Amino acid sequence: MANNSFDIFVKQFSEKLKLPLPGELSHQRMQASSRNKLNFKPNERTRRSAILILFYPYQNDIYFPVILRPPYDGVHSGQIAFPGGRQEPTDRDLVQTALREAQEEIGLRLNEVKVLGQLSQLFIPPSNFNVLPVVACTPSRPSFYPDPREVADIYEIPFSEIIKQEIIGSSQIIIRGEPVTAPYYKIDNKEIWGATAMMISELLDVYQTFQAEEE
Repeated sequence: MANNSFDIFVKQFSEKLKLPLPGELSHQRMQASSRNKLNFKPNERTRRSAILILFYPYQNDIYFPVILRPPYDGVHSGQIAFPGGRQEPTDRDLVQTALREAQEEIGLRLNEVKVLGQLSQLFIPPSNFNVLPVVACTPSRPSFYPDPREVADIYEIPFSEIIKQEIIGSSQIIIRGEPVTAPYYKIDNKEIWGATAMMISELLDVYQTFQAEEE
């Protein structure tokens, strides 16, 4: 991808992220069936966290990385997610949380990272987190240095693939002993579902707004 094409892409994204976001309307398309049934809401114990969606140009496309969580005794064991985590007292805000967590989890060097804006906060009932997706970019493909304690693998997702309607599907999974219908994005036989898919849904809706203007 030519640098000017990537520059236009991130400029358009930055501008659209300043406008009212689709939020829940986007999230609903990719939420698991259990979310409505359980009807959990944030409470006084809800913790704040942030994730990073990082665009970069690579192989004539635009990519962003996601991580595979290693198996552990927790609700998000073995899932595909964006790099991120809980806010620490030393973080000045949630943007810094997202950047710090990406630095810790995937070894991202922050000197060339430019923050473009934020998507809508998303409540994740199983872990009782309110998550802020922070959108950023870097002018070239980063070198990744995953922390093996928190990251089993890193997958680089091409934008030209994630926007295809045919990769959306759904399947039944078992969560806490109960069958749940979960929509997913399937890329290279990897299924991205749950909160990560809901965030991607909003990301793509923002992208579609400036694509529609160009047509």
